[in-house]
Amino acid sequence: MVAEARGRCKVRLGQVTSAASNGACESTMAALHQPGDGEERLSADELREVWPVLAEDERIEGFLVLPREDGEDFFLSLAPREQAQLLSEVPPEQRRVWMRLLAPDDAADVLQEIEPELRDELVKLLDDATRREVRALMAYAEDDAGGLMSPRFARVRPDMQIDEAIRYLQRQARERLETIYYAYVLDSDQRLLGVCSFRELFAASADRLVRDVMHGEPVTVREEMDQEEVARLIKRHGFLALPVVDEDERMKGIVTLDDIVDVVEEEATEDVQKFGGMEALEAPYMETSFLNMIRKRGGWLALLFVGEMLTATAMARFEHDIARAVVLAVFVPLIISSGGNSGSQASTLIIRAMALGEVRLRDWWRIVRRELAAGVTLGVLLAVLGAVRIVAWEKAFHTYGVHYPELAVTVGVSLIGVVTMGTLCGSMLPLLLKRVGLDPASASAPFVATLVDVSGLLIYFTAAKLVMGGLVF
Repeated sequence: MVAEARGRCKVRLGQVTSAASNGACESTMAALHQPGDGEERLSADELREVWPVLAEDERIEGFLVLPREDGEDFFLSLAPREQAQLLSEVPPEQRRVWMRLLAPDDAADVLQEIEPELRDELVKLLDDATRREVRALMAYAEDDAGGLMSPRFARVRPDMQIDEAIRYLQRQARERLETIYYAYVLDSDQRLLGVCSFRELFAASADRLVRDVMHGEPVTVREEMDQEEVARLIKRHGFLALPVVDEDERMKGIVTLDDIVDVVEEEATEDVQKFGGMEALEAPYMETSFLNMIRKRGGWLALLFVGEMLTATAMARFEHDIARAVVLAVFVPLIISSGGNSGSQASTLIIRAMALGEVRLRDWWRIVRRELAAGVTLGVLLAVLGAVRIVAWEKAFHTYGVHYPELAVTVGVSLIGVVTMGTLCGSMLPLLLKRVGLDPASASAPFVATLVDVSGLLIYFTAAKLVMGGLVF
Protein backbone atom coordinates (compact mmCIF):
# COMPACT_ATOMS: atom_id res chain seq x y z
CA MET A 1 0.00 0.00 0.00
CA VAL A 2 2.84 2.35 0.73
CA ALA A 3 5.74 0.79 -1.13
CA GLU A 4 8.06 3.79 -1.26
CA ALA A 5 6.52 5.88 1.52
CA ARG A 6 8.77 4.81 4.41
CA GLY A 7 11.36 7.50 4.06
CA ARG A 8 9.06 10.44 3.43
CA CYS A 9 5.32 10.10 3.89
CA LYS A 10 2.55 12.63 4.20
CA VAL A 11 -0.64 12.64 6.27
CA ARG A 12 -4.12 13.81 5.53
CA LEU A 13 -5.92 13.33 8.81
CA GLY A 14 -9.30 14.41 7.49
CA GLN A 15 -9.22 11.68 4.86
CA VAL A 16 -8.23 9.10 7.45
CA THR A 17 -11.02 10.07 9.84
CA SER A 18 -13.55 10.03 7.00
CA ALA A 19 -12.38 6.65 5.81
CA ALA A 20 -12.54 5.23 9.33
CA SER A 21 -16.00 6.65 10.03
CA ASN A 22 -17.30 5.11 6.81
CA GLY A 23 -15.90 1.75 7.79
CA ALA A 24 -13.30 1.84 5.02
CA CYS A 25 -10.47 0.70 7.25
CA GLU A 26 -8.68 -0.92 4.32
CA SER A 27 -8.24 2.48 2.69
CA THR A 28 -7.01 4.20 5.84
CA MET A 29 -3.32 3.90 5.09
CA ALA A 30 -3.87 5.06 1.53
CA ALA A 31 -5.34 8.26 2.94
CA LEU A 32 -2.61 8.42 5.54
CA HIS A 33 0.25 8.34 3.08
CA GLN A 34 -0.39 10.60 0.13
CA PRO A 35 2.98 11.85 -1.10
CA GLY A 36 3.07 15.35 -2.43
CA ASP A 37 5.29 18.39 -2.45
CA GLY A 38 4.83 20.91 0.30
CA GLU A 39 2.90 18.62 2.65
CA GLU A 40 4.05 17.95 6.20
CA ARG A 41 5.52 14.65 7.28
CA LEU A 42 3.57 12.25 9.45
CA SER A 43 3.93 13.08 13.14
CA ALA A 44 3.51 10.89 16.21
CA ASP A 45 0.45 12.89 17.31
CA GLU A 46 -1.25 12.37 13.96
CA LEU A 47 -0.58 8.64 13.96
CA ARG A 48 -1.76 8.38 17.56
CA GLU A 49 -5.10 9.94 16.63
CA VAL A 50 -5.84 7.36 13.94
CA TRP A 51 -4.13 4.43 15.69
CA PRO A 52 -7.38 2.81 16.97
CA VAL A 53 -8.87 2.50 13.47
CA LEU A 54 -5.79 0.94 11.85
CA ALA A 55 -5.38 -2.75 11.15
CA GLU A 56 -2.27 -4.49 12.50
CA ASP A 57 -0.29 -4.30 9.26
CA GLU A 58 -1.29 -0.66 8.81
CA ARG A 59 -0.06 0.17 12.30
CA ILE A 60 3.33 -1.30 11.50
CA GLU A 61 3.64 0.66 8.28
CA GLY A 62 2.49 3.87 9.92
CA PHE A 63 5.04 3.42 12.71
CA LEU A 64 7.91 2.73 10.34
CA VAL A 65 7.37 5.92 8.34
CA LEU A 66 7.61 8.19 11.42
CA PRO A 67 10.68 10.39 11.77
CA ARG A 68 13.13 8.84 14.23
CA GLU A 69 12.53 11.21 17.16
CA ASP A 70 8.76 11.05 16.71
CA GLY A 71 9.00 7.27 16.48
CA GLU A 72 10.81 7.05 19.82
CA ASP A 73 8.24 9.24 21.58
CA PHE A 74 5.40 7.31 20.01
CA PHE A 75 6.87 3.91 20.90
CA LEU A 76 7.37 4.87 24.54
CA SER A 77 3.78 6.15 24.80
CA LEU A 78 2.24 2.83 23.77
CA ALA A 79 0.92 0.13 26.10
CA PRO A 80 3.17 -2.95 26.56
CA ARG A 81 0.86 -5.07 24.39
CA GLU A 82 1.15 -2.62 21.49
CA GLN A 83 4.92 -2.31 21.95
CA ALA A 84 5.17 -6.09 21.81
CA GLN A 85 3.12 -6.12 18.62
CA LEU A 86 5.47 -3.63 16.97
CA LEU A 87 8.60 -5.47 18.11
CA SER A 88 7.23 -8.69 16.67
CA GLU A 89 6.64 -7.13 13.25
CA VAL A 90 9.45 -4.61 12.68
CA PRO A 91 12.48 -5.80 10.68
CA PRO A 92 14.84 -7.86 12.90
CA GLU A 93 17.73 -5.45 12.39
CA GLN A 94 15.67 -2.63 14.00
CA ARG A 95 14.61 -4.47 17.15
CA ARG A 96 17.78 -3.70 19.11
CA VAL A 97 17.15 0.07 18.83
CA TRP A 98 13.60 -0.15 20.15
CA MET A 99 14.36 -2.66 22.92
CA ARG A 100 17.15 -0.48 24.30
CA LEU A 101 14.79 2.48 24.56
CA LEU A 102 12.87 0.69 27.30
CA ALA A 103 13.59 0.93 31.01
CA PRO A 104 14.07 -2.49 32.68
CA ASP A 105 10.57 -2.63 34.18
CA ASP A 106 9.00 -1.58 30.88
CA ALA A 107 11.10 -4.12 28.99
CA ALA A 108 9.93 -6.86 31.37
CA ASP A 109 6.29 -5.88 30.77
CA VAL A 110 6.79 -6.03 27.01
CA LEU A 111 8.57 -9.38 27.11
CA GLN A 112 5.66 -10.88 29.03
CA GLU A 113 3.44 -9.99 26.06
CA ILE A 114 5.83 -11.44 23.45
CA GLU A 115 5.49 -14.92 22.02
CA PRO A 116 7.86 -17.31 23.89
CA GLU A 117 9.83 -18.18 20.75
CA LEU A 118 10.79 -14.52 20.25
CA ARG A 119 11.33 -13.62 23.91
CA ASP A 120 14.86 -15.00 24.29
CA GLU A 121 15.95 -13.31 21.09
CA LEU A 122 14.78 -9.91 22.35
CA VAL A 123 16.38 -10.38 25.76
CA LYS A 124 19.73 -10.94 24.07
CA LEU A 125 19.46 -7.53 22.40
CA LEU A 126 19.72 -5.75 25.77
CA ASP A 127 23.02 -4.71 27.32
CA ASP A 128 24.38 -6.97 30.06
CA ALA A 129 23.29 -4.84 33.04
CA THR A 130 19.76 -4.31 31.73
CA ARG A 131 19.47 -7.98 30.80
CA ARG A 132 20.22 -9.02 34.38
CA GLU A 133 17.69 -6.53 35.73
CA VAL A 134 14.98 -7.65 33.32
CA ARG A 135 15.47 -11.33 34.07
CA ALA A 136 15.25 -10.59 37.80
CA LEU A 137 12.00 -8.69 37.27
CA MET A 138 10.48 -11.45 35.15
CA ALA A 139 10.97 -13.90 38.02
CA TYR A 140 8.20 -12.10 39.91
CA ALA A 141 4.50 -12.56 39.33
CA GLU A 142 3.11 -9.89 37.02
CA ASP A 143 0.70 -8.51 39.64
CA ASP A 144 3.19 -8.43 42.54
CA ALA A 145 5.10 -5.34 43.66
CA GLY A 146 8.30 -7.01 42.43
CA GLY A 147 6.81 -7.32 38.95
CA LEU A 148 5.86 -3.64 38.93
CA MET A 149 9.00 -2.08 40.35
CA SER A 150 11.87 -0.35 38.63
CA PRO A 151 15.26 -1.57 39.85
CA ARG A 152 16.83 1.81 39.08
CA PHE A 153 16.45 4.29 41.89
CA ALA A 154 18.46 7.06 43.51
CA ARG A 155 20.59 5.80 46.37
CA VAL A 156 23.01 7.38 48.82
CA ARG A 157 24.99 6.29 51.87
CA PRO A 158 24.18 7.61 55.35
CA ASP A 159 27.73 8.83 56.02
CA MET A 160 27.91 11.04 52.90
CA GLN A 161 28.08 14.78 53.27
CA ILE A 162 25.20 16.63 51.60
CA ASP A 163 27.28 18.19 48.81
CA GLU A 164 28.89 14.81 48.08
CA ALA A 165 25.47 13.13 48.01
CA ILE A 166 24.11 15.72 45.56
CA ARG A 167 27.03 15.20 43.19
CA TYR A 168 26.57 11.45 43.43
CA LEU A 169 22.86 11.76 42.62
CA GLN A 170 23.65 13.95 39.61
CA ARG A 171 25.99 11.27 38.30
CA GLN A 172 23.32 8.58 38.80
CA ALA A 173 20.73 10.70 36.98
CA ARG A 174 23.00 11.08 33.96
CA GLU A 175 23.96 7.43 33.79
CA ARG A 176 21.04 5.19 34.68
CA LEU A 177 18.02 6.65 36.47
CA GLU A 178 14.62 6.63 34.78
CA THR A 179 12.82 8.73 37.39
CA ILE A 180 13.95 10.60 40.49
CA TYR A 181 11.44 11.20 43.26
CA TYR A 182 13.34 10.47 46.47
CA ALA A 183 16.85 9.53 47.53
CA TYR A 184 16.99 6.23 49.44
CA VAL A 185 19.60 5.76 52.12
CA LEU A 186 21.16 2.27 52.09
CA ASP A 187 23.82 0.60 54.18
CA SER A 188 26.63 -1.54 52.78
CA ASP A 189 24.30 -4.58 52.61
CA GLN A 190 21.70 -2.61 50.59
CA ARG A 191 19.31 -2.50 53.53
CA LEU A 192 17.01 0.49 53.56
CA LEU A 193 17.78 2.85 56.43
CA GLY A 194 15.77 5.91 55.45
CA VAL A 195 14.60 8.25 52.74
CA CYS A 196 14.99 11.95 52.05
CA SER A 197 13.45 14.30 49.52
CA PHE A 198 15.51 16.37 47.14
CA ARG A 199 14.13 19.55 48.67
CA GLU A 200 15.57 18.52 52.03
CA LEU A 201 18.93 17.66 50.48
CA PHE A 202 19.26 20.96 48.63
CA ALA A 203 18.08 22.97 51.66
CA ALA A 204 20.54 21.34 54.07
CA SER A 205 24.02 22.69 54.86
CA ALA A 206 26.71 21.25 52.62
CA ASP A 207 28.74 19.84 55.52
CA ARG A 208 25.90 17.96 57.19
CA LEU A 209 25.56 14.20 56.79
CA VAL A 210 22.76 12.43 54.94
CA ARG A 211 21.74 10.57 58.10
CA ASP A 212 21.01 13.93 59.73
CA VAL A 213 18.29 14.84 57.22
CA MET A 214 16.86 11.43 56.30
CA HIS A 215 13.56 10.07 57.60
CA GLY A 216 14.03 6.74 59.33
CA GLU A 217 11.56 3.83 59.16
CA PRO A 218 10.10 4.73 55.76
CA VAL A 219 6.91 3.16 54.45
CA THR A 220 7.87 0.11 52.37
CA VAL A 221 6.19 -2.68 50.44
CA ARG A 222 7.29 -6.29 50.26
CA GLU A 223 8.26 -7.64 46.86
CA GLU A 224 5.42 -10.21 46.93
CA MET A 225 2.69 -7.68 47.89
CA ASP A 226 -0.28 -7.60 45.51
CA GLN A 227 -0.47 -4.61 43.21
CA GLU A 228 -3.90 -3.56 44.52
CA GLU A 229 -2.54 -3.27 48.06
CA VAL A 230 0.42 -1.26 46.75
CA ALA A 231 -2.02 1.11 45.04
CA ARG A 232 -3.93 1.57 48.30
CA LEU A 233 -0.71 2.35 50.19
CA ILE A 234 0.37 4.99 47.67
CA LYS A 235 -3.08 6.57 47.81
CA ARG A 236 -3.17 6.49 51.61
CA HIS A 237 0.21 8.15 52.09
CA GLY A 238 0.22 10.38 49.00
CA PHE A 239 3.76 9.40 47.94
CA LEU A 240 5.07 9.56 44.40
CA ALA A 241 6.98 6.29 44.88
CA LEU A 242 7.36 3.51 47.43
CA PRO A 243 10.48 1.40 48.04
CA VAL A 244 10.22 -2.36 47.52
CA VAL A 245 12.16 -4.55 49.97
CA ASP A 246 12.69 -8.26 50.48
CA GLU A 247 12.19 -10.16 53.73
CA ASP A 248 15.63 -9.01 54.95
CA GLU A 249 14.77 -5.34 54.31
CA ARG A 250 17.18 -5.15 51.37
CA MET A 251 15.91 -2.66 48.84
CA LYS A 252 15.06 -4.12 45.43
CA GLY A 253 13.45 -1.20 43.57
CA ILE A 254 10.69 1.37 43.59
CA VAL A 255 7.05 1.37 42.51
CA THR A 256 6.14 4.76 41.09
CA LEU A 257 2.85 6.60 40.82
CA ASP A 258 2.66 6.22 37.04
CA ASP A 259 2.93 2.43 37.45
CA ILE A 260 0.02 2.51 39.88
CA VAL A 261 -2.17 4.56 37.53
CA ASP A 262 -1.90 1.73 35.02
CA VAL A 263 -2.65 -0.82 37.75
CA VAL A 264 -5.77 1.02 38.90
CA GLU A 265 -7.09 1.23 35.33
CA GLU A 266 -6.35 -2.44 34.71
CA GLU A 267 -7.98 -3.62 37.94
CA ALA A 268 -11.04 -1.40 37.44
CA THR A 269 -11.48 -2.75 33.92
CA GLU A 270 -11.29 -6.35 35.13
CA ASP A 271 -13.79 -5.71 37.92
CA VAL A 272 -16.28 -3.98 35.63
CA GLN A 273 -16.12 -6.87 33.16
CA LYS A 274 -16.63 -9.40 35.94
CA PHE A 275 -19.60 -7.42 37.25
CA GLY A 276 -21.27 -8.18 33.92
CA GLY A 277 -21.05 -11.93 34.53
CA MET A 278 -18.02 -12.94 32.46
CA GLU A 279 -14.29 -13.50 32.72
CA ALA A 280 -12.09 -10.43 32.39
CA LEU A 281 -10.61 -9.93 28.92
CA GLU A 282 -6.84 -10.07 28.64
CA ALA A 283 -6.69 -7.56 25.80
CA PRO A 284 -8.66 -4.54 24.57
CA TYR A 285 -12.10 -5.42 23.21
CA MET A 286 -11.26 -4.87 19.53
CA GLU A 287 -8.04 -6.88 19.84
CA THR A 288 -9.68 -9.89 21.48
CA SER A 289 -10.24 -12.73 19.03
CA PHE A 290 -13.77 -14.00 18.41
CA LEU A 291 -13.04 -17.45 19.85
CA ASN A 292 -11.45 -15.97 22.96
CA MET A 293 -14.45 -13.67 23.41
CA ILE A 294 -16.79 -16.66 23.23
CA ARG A 295 -14.68 -18.57 25.73
CA LYS A 296 -14.62 -15.67 28.19
CA ARG A 297 -18.38 -15.14 27.98
CA GLY A 298 -19.68 -18.63 27.26
CA GLY A 299 -18.46 -20.34 30.42
CA TRP A 300 -20.13 -17.92 32.80
CA LEU A 301 -23.25 -17.73 30.64
CA ALA A 302 -23.55 -21.52 30.73
CA LEU A 303 -23.06 -21.51 34.51
CA LEU A 304 -25.76 -18.88 34.94
CA PHE A 305 -28.04 -20.87 32.64
CA VAL A 306 -27.59 -23.98 34.78
CA GLY A 307 -28.37 -21.87 37.83
CA GLU A 308 -31.56 -20.60 36.24
CA MET A 309 -32.58 -24.23 35.68
CA LEU A 310 -33.07 -24.39 39.43
CA THR A 311 -35.60 -21.58 39.05
CA ALA A 312 -37.49 -23.65 36.49
CA THR A 313 -37.36 -26.62 38.86
CA ALA A 314 -38.77 -24.51 41.68
CA MET A 315 -41.55 -23.25 39.42
CA ALA A 316 -42.42 -26.86 38.53
CA ARG A 317 -42.55 -27.70 42.22
CA PHE A 318 -45.34 -25.15 42.69
CA GLU A 319 -47.11 -25.92 39.43
CA HIS A 320 -50.27 -27.23 41.14
CA ASP A 321 -50.45 -24.21 43.43
CA ILE A 322 -50.17 -21.89 40.44
CA ALA A 323 -52.94 -23.85 38.66
CA ARG A 324 -55.29 -23.24 41.59
CA ALA A 325 -54.40 -19.58 41.95
CA VAL A 326 -53.23 -18.41 38.54
CA VAL A 327 -53.03 -14.83 39.79
CA LEU A 328 -49.91 -15.78 41.79
CA ALA A 329 -47.98 -16.30 38.54
CA VAL A 330 -48.51 -12.66 37.61
CA PHE A 331 -46.25 -11.51 40.44
CA VAL A 332 -43.43 -14.06 40.04
CA PRO A 333 -41.27 -11.77 37.85
CA LEU A 334 -41.88 -8.89 40.25
CA ILE A 335 -40.80 -10.91 43.28
CA ILE A 336 -37.64 -12.53 41.89
CA SER A 337 -36.45 -9.40 40.06
CA SER A 338 -36.77 -7.37 43.27
CA GLY A 339 -34.60 -9.88 45.11
CA GLY A 340 -32.07 -9.95 42.27
CA ASN A 341 -31.90 -6.17 42.09
CA SER A 342 -31.37 -5.77 45.83
CA GLY A 343 -28.68 -8.47 45.79
CA SER A 344 -26.93 -6.82 42.84
CA GLN A 345 -26.91 -3.48 44.65
CA ALA A 346 -25.43 -5.02 47.80
CA SER A 347 -22.75 -7.05 45.97
CA THR A 348 -21.66 -4.02 43.93
CA LEU A 349 -21.36 -1.84 47.05
CA ILE A 350 -19.38 -4.44 49.01
CA ILE A 351 -17.05 -5.38 46.14
CA ARG A 352 -16.19 -1.73 45.55
CA ALA A 353 -15.75 -1.07 49.27
CA MET A 354 -13.38 -4.05 49.47
CA ALA A 355 -11.41 -2.79 46.46
CA LEU A 356 -10.99 0.60 48.15
CA GLY A 357 -10.02 -0.96 51.48
CA GLU A 358 -13.11 0.42 53.21
CA VAL A 359 -14.22 -2.98 54.52
CA ARG A 360 -12.34 -6.15 55.44
CA LEU A 361 -13.26 -9.73 56.24
CA ARG A 362 -13.33 -8.98 59.95
CA ASP A 363 -16.14 -6.48 59.34
CA TRP A 364 -18.56 -9.19 58.24
CA TRP A 365 -20.83 -8.99 61.29
CA ARG A 366 -21.14 -5.21 60.99
CA ILE A 367 -22.03 -5.65 57.33
CA VAL A 368 -24.66 -8.29 58.17
CA ARG A 369 -26.36 -5.99 60.67
CA ARG A 370 -26.22 -3.04 58.31
CA GLU A 371 -27.53 -4.96 55.29
CA LEU A 372 -30.21 -6.74 57.35
CA ALA A 373 -31.60 -3.39 58.43
CA ALA A 374 -31.29 -2.03 54.89
CA GLY A 375 -32.98 -5.11 53.41
CA VAL A 376 -35.95 -4.94 55.76
CA THR A 377 -36.37 -1.20 55.19
CA LEU A 378 -36.15 -1.48 51.42
CA GLY A 379 -38.43 -4.52 51.49
CA VAL A 380 -41.09 -2.61 53.44
CA LEU A 381 -40.85 0.24 50.94
CA LEU A 382 -41.42 -2.11 47.99
CA ALA A 383 -44.12 -4.01 49.91
CA VAL A 384 -46.10 -0.81 50.37
CA LEU A 385 -45.75 0.04 46.70
CA GLY A 386 -46.82 -3.49 45.69
CA ALA A 387 -49.82 -3.55 48.00
CA VAL A 388 -50.97 -0.12 46.83
CA ARG A 389 -50.67 -1.26 43.23
CA ILE A 390 -52.79 -4.39 43.85
CA VAL A 391 -55.51 -2.48 45.71
CA ALA A 392 -55.60 0.32 43.13
CA TRP A 393 -55.83 -2.08 40.18
CA GLU A 394 -58.57 -4.07 41.87
CA LYS A 395 -60.62 -0.95 42.59
CA ALA A 396 -60.12 0.34 39.06
CA PHE A 397 -60.31 -2.82 36.94
CA HIS A 398 -61.48 -5.65 39.27
CA THR A 399 -58.41 -7.64 38.23
CA TYR A 400 -57.54 -9.86 41.23
CA GLY A 401 -60.84 -11.12 42.56
CA VAL A 402 -62.42 -11.17 45.96
CA HIS A 403 -59.24 -12.27 47.77
CA TYR A 404 -57.20 -9.28 46.68
CA PRO A 405 -56.46 -8.14 50.30
CA GLU A 406 -54.83 -11.50 51.04
CA LEU A 407 -52.94 -11.29 47.73
CA ALA A 408 -51.64 -7.84 48.67
CA VAL A 409 -50.43 -9.17 52.03
CA THR A 410 -48.78 -12.16 50.33
CA VAL A 411 -46.93 -10.00 47.86
CA GLY A 412 -45.92 -7.50 50.56
CA VAL A 413 -44.59 -10.15 52.93
CA SER A 414 -42.76 -11.88 50.08
CA LEU A 415 -41.11 -8.65 48.98
CA ILE A 416 -39.81 -8.00 52.50
CA GLY A 417 -38.37 -11.51 52.72
CA VAL A 418 -36.95 -11.62 49.19
CA VAL A 419 -35.32 -8.18 49.31
CA THR A 420 -33.80 -8.94 52.72
CA MET A 421 -32.49 -12.28 51.44
CA GLY A 422 -31.08 -10.56 48.36
CA THR A 423 -29.17 -7.94 50.33
CA LEU A 424 -27.72 -10.55 52.68
CA CYS A 425 -26.64 -12.86 49.85
CA GLY A 426 -25.25 -9.99 47.80
CA SER A 427 -23.22 -8.60 50.70
CA MET A 428 -21.91 -11.89 52.07
CA LEU A 429 -20.98 -13.65 48.81
CA PRO A 430 -18.02 -11.34 47.99
CA LEU A 431 -16.68 -11.80 51.52
CA LEU A 432 -17.07 -15.58 51.25
CA LEU A 433 -15.20 -15.66 47.94
CA LYS A 434 -12.43 -13.52 49.43
CA ARG A 435 -12.23 -15.86 52.41
CA VAL A 436 -11.62 -18.91 50.21
CA GLY A 437 -9.05 -17.07 48.09
CA LEU A 438 -11.17 -16.22 45.04
CA ASP A 439 -11.76 -12.85 43.40
CA PRO A 440 -14.71 -11.06 45.11
CA ALA A 441 -15.59 -9.46 41.77
CA SER A 442 -16.74 -12.91 40.63
CA ALA A 443 -19.83 -12.29 42.79
CA SER A 444 -21.25 -10.42 39.81
CA ALA A 445 -24.73 -8.98 39.63
CA PRO A 446 -26.07 -11.74 37.30
CA PHE A 447 -24.59 -14.42 39.54
CA VAL A 448 -26.17 -13.01 42.69
CA ALA A 449 -29.50 -12.54 40.90
CA THR A 450 -29.47 -16.17 39.81
CA LEU A 451 -28.85 -17.36 43.36
CA VAL A 452 -31.63 -15.20 44.75
CA ASP A 453 -34.21 -16.29 42.16
CA VAL A 454 -34.71 -19.74 43.68
CA SER A 455 -34.96 -18.48 47.24
CA GLY A 456 -37.37 -15.80 46.04
CA LEU A 457 -39.75 -18.40 44.64
CA LEU A 458 -39.60 -20.45 47.81
CA ILE A 459 -40.33 -17.41 49.96
CA TYR A 460 -43.17 -16.26 47.70
CA PHE A 461 -45.08 -19.53 47.52
CA THR A 462 -44.49 -20.30 51.18
CA ALA A 463 -45.97 -16.93 52.08
CA ALA A 464 -48.88 -17.59 49.71
CA LYS A 465 -49.68 -20.89 51.43
CA LEU A 466 -49.53 -19.32 54.87
CA VAL A 467 -51.69 -16.31 54.02
CA MET A 468 -54.03 -17.74 51.39
CA GLY A 469 -53.90 -21.45 52.16
CA GLY A 470 -57.43 -21.73 53.46
CA LEU A 471 -58.88 -19.64 50.69
CA VAL A 472 -57.56 -20.86 47.33
CA PHE A 473 -55.40 -23.93 48.05
